[in-house]
Amino acid sequence: MSDAIYVHHRIACKPREWSAAAEEIAGAGAARIATAGGSLHGLWRSQIGLPRDTITAVTLWPDTDTAIRMGDLLHDEMTSVETVELDLMTPTLRPETSAPPKRQGNYAFRWFETPPENFAEFLDLCEAAWPGFESSYDSQVIGLWRVEGSDDGPIRTLLMTRRPDLAMWERSKIPADAAEAEVRRKLSRRYDLCDWTTVYTTTLLTAEDTSDEVRWA
Repeated sequence: MSDAIYVHHRIACKPREWSAAAEEIAGAGAARIATAGGSLHGLWRSQIGLPRDTITAVTLWPDTDTAIRMGDLLHDEMTSVETVELDLMTPTLRPETSAPPKRQGNYAFRWFETPPENFAEFLDLCEAAWPGFESSYDSQVIGLWRVEGSDDGPIRTLLMTRRPDLAMWERSKIPADAAEAEVRRKLSRRYDLCDWTTVYTTTLLTAEDTSDEVRWA
C-alpha cells in the first residue's frame, strides 16, 4: 500500500440533486474510474457541518500520475454537479489495507494543519490513543492521510473515524474513567499541536449493511 494514492472529492451538487448525483457516481462513475485503474473507496452524504447538497467521495489509484489524469472521471460532465474540490492523499499510520469501509455509522472527517516540527509527536499521539479510543467507544479509525502538496508550511492531514451513531460521538467526548481520561488527554494534546482543525460528520452511502434514511439537513 506504500504507493497507493487516495483522492478526496468534495462534490457540490445542484440544489436538491445530491441523491441523484450519488446514485450516478456509485454506478456509472465508479465504472468509469475502474476502466482507468481506480476504484471507489467510499461515498458519503452530509450529516452535520456540510451543506445538504454536498457529497464526499474517496477514490483509490495505483499512482499519482493516474490519479491526477483520471480522478475527474468519477463525476466528469455530470449535470447534477456544480463544483468539485480534489485533494490527493497518501496513507500515514492507516489505512493498512485497501479494503473500503462497509459498515454504516457516523463518519467524522477531521482535517488538521500541523507545523512540521510537531508532526512526529502528532503521529505518536495518534498511534498511542487509537487502541483505547476504539475499545472504549465501539469506534474505528478508518485512516489518517497526508495531503500531497503540503510539504512547505503546515502539514495537512485528514483523519476519518467511524462511530456507530451520533450518541457515541457525544459519549466519546466525555471520559467515564481514568483510562478514557488518558485517551482524551492524548487527543487533546494532539489538537494543541496543530495550527488549525475542523470536523464534519457524514453517513456512508456505500454501506453494505444499512442505508441512512434520516433527514439530517
